[in-house]
Amino acid sequence: MLLDLLVGLISFIILVICVLISVAFFTLFERKILGYIQVRKGPNKVGVNGILQPFADAVKLFTKEQTFPTLSNYYPYYVSPIISLFLSLLVWCVVPYFTLLFNFYLGILFFLCCMSMGVYTVMSAGWSSNSNYALLGGLRAVAQTISYEVSLALILLSFVFLVGSYNLINFYVFQYNLWFLIISFPLSLAWLGSCLAETNRTPFDFAEGESELVSGFNVEYSAGGFALIFMSEYSSILFMSCLFTIFFLGSNLHSIFFYMKLVLVGFAFIWVRGTVPRFRYDKLMYLAWSSYLPLSLNYLLFFVGFKLYIISLCI
Repeated sequence: MLLDLLVGLISFIILVICVLISVAFFTLFERKILGYIQVRKGPNKVGVNGILQPFADAVKLFTKEQTFPTLSNYYPYYVSPIISLFLSLLVWCVVPYFTLLFNFYLGILFFLCCMSMGVYTVMSAGWSSNSNYALLGGLRAVAQTISYEVSLALILLSFVFLVGSYNLINFYVFQYNLWFLIISFPLSLAWLGSCLAETNRTPFDFAEGESELVSGFNVEYSAGGFALIFMSEYSSILFMSCLFTIFFLGSNLHSIFFYMKLVLVGFAFIWVRGTVPRFRYDKLMYLAWSSYLPLSLNYLLFFVGFKLYIISLCI
């Protein structure tokens, strides 16, 4: 039992290192793509064609002087970015690796729990900074995240009814011959939009992009604290891309095509940032409650009826 625990711990550490390295190169990938979209060169000075730029940025951020606002609530202010990064790395355990080191029979529920906990870190970071700008940005981010969590949960519930399990390995089994993207294309678009809103990406980055909010809930963070929030956000983007691939595009992790599809979905996140203008805040809420919610509810009823019909044919 102790050996199993040790092997699980070592494998999780290796997983975390791999995720952090992939986050570093994903930031480089994003800056390069945005450079080409805006007809300019991206990072190209540090290393060969700028390949060491993410590591230079990390060294710069972590060696800067850490500042703490005098009126801030020190402990929540200090701990919030750490917990945020921890949650965004912990949720990677639910990905079906087929090695049985991590085998979550309730993987989808674990993902929803971690995603809900992320709201508290944003709220805590915004409140503990004791700044009006940070508090307002935190409130907007929390309202936005909670609104889109509803549609995300309903979309997941639709597939839970269809597959009949919370284990992500079964999604691979069910999509062996036919991807879910083909039978539920509108639902996949709603999922992608909700993921953009969940990760505070353009065109839903109201917690950071409005001029009156300066930089959102993280306005008082600098150096290491800002770097941890940054890494947490990009880790969540990669994980959401991974989930999209698992839910809609098949999920054989032993195939190189899985990782090509993952990079393609990650590219879609960057592409949207480079081309789509920002929504108005009331339009954002209207989209969540008047468009995505009815769509996901209708698909939920459709999948429940479809599953009952299949069961009745089997009987």
